Amino acid sequence: MQSWGTQSRYRRRDSGHEPSKSGVIGLIAAALGRARTEPVDDLARLNFAVRVDAPGTLLRDYQTAKDWATDPNGAASLSTRYYLSDAVFVAAVEGDQEVLKNIESALKKPVYPLYLGRRSCPAGYDLVLGIREESAEEALRNEEWHVPEHRRAEFPDPVQLRILRDAKSGEQGDLVQDVPVSFNQEHRQYAVRAVVSAEPKTVENPKGKRHSDVNFMRTVTEA
Repeated sequence: MQSWGTQSRYRRRDSGHEPSKSGVIGLIAAALGRARTEPVDDLARLNFAVRVDAPGTLLRDYQTAKDWATDPNGAASLSTRYYLSDAVFVAAVEGDQEVLKNIESALKKPVYPLYLGRRSCPAGYDLVLGIREESAEEALRNEEWHVPEHRRAEFPDPVQLRILRDAKSGEQGDLVQDVPVSFNQEHRQYAVRAVVSAEPKTVENPKGKRHSDVNFMRTVTEA
């Protein structure tokens, strides 16, 4: 389970379809032992990219909360939270080699617990894939497909893996407000970045169905 909110407001906690830059930078900051009041501008400057290996399923969870101790007769508070189930992503940050080495060490032995977006979504122990001698986009393009073997029959053959990355200087992209300026709970701030959809990575999937087979079955079903 994971949840990468970029537009959460009041009693509604949304999740994006892929990890946000603020979520990944927050995870790194926690691993490094930074308090929420400490600056993260050095981490926010890292180039960020993410690959969608499995989009997962969006789940909606209704939660109620009531202060029984001090107000037993009061109304319960209802909130709606969204999560991604069975999603698989590969995220990459690009920067100075020494900075990346420090981040890698911290992620392997984090100071604070690590979460995949929200505290209810703890990260696994095998979070780190290592440092690559290439750009974030190139690293994602060359990285193997990380969907487990037993799930690959769910996907077509071949599979197109979406790659999203920070726009380079002069590039046009979709504007997303997920660059952390401050994680201070009293005054959280996020800046805007431009996000580019790069050319997808194509993966052969012998266990999957060919697109022609999928289209044939859809035609039969609709008929």
